[in-house]
Amino acid sequence: MSDGPERTDLLLVCSTGGHLLQLVALREVWEDVPRAWVTFDKSDARSLLAGERVFYAHGPTNRNIPNLLRNLRLSLGLLRQLRPRVVLTTGAGVAVPFVWIGRLFGARAVYVESFTRIDKPSLSLRLIAPLADRVYAQWPELRAEVPKARSLGSVFVDP
Repeated sequence: MSDGPERTDLLLVCSTGGHLLQLVALREVWEDVPRAWVTFDKSDARSLLAGERVFYAHGPTNRNIPNLLRNLRLSLGLLRQLRPRVVLTTGAGVAVPFVWIGRLFGARAVYVESFTRIDKPSLSLRLIAPLADRVYAQWPELRAEVPKARSLGSVFVDP
């Protein structure tokens, strides 16, 4: 990170693996927007995000309070520096502090629930939904559990 501001319009935040694949699958949404990424330093992230501006978060995040605190600190510094207009995420736990702190800095929050969540919301969605400006479900069954969710359809299938 540099000392001066490096503002960006969009901060994409996700865990590696399937969450990253789903956010990459939404390329047409973000490809023309000034952006930065937050994910874990794993081989899939280094490969899929080659040439992108990437900041690495602390993992694992599941039931790991020390890494939650590290990521809260990281999110505070990055969001202060980048000042994104929108935080877009597919989850999981790494997204929570970035959305929470992002809202404090005035960023809008957009959550796309994972393709694997058919009829029950993830813990990260439950923690983020009250702050989210938009929530998208990839399965219609999930809308019964998350009334504010809009239908998206699958990010993996062309309409």
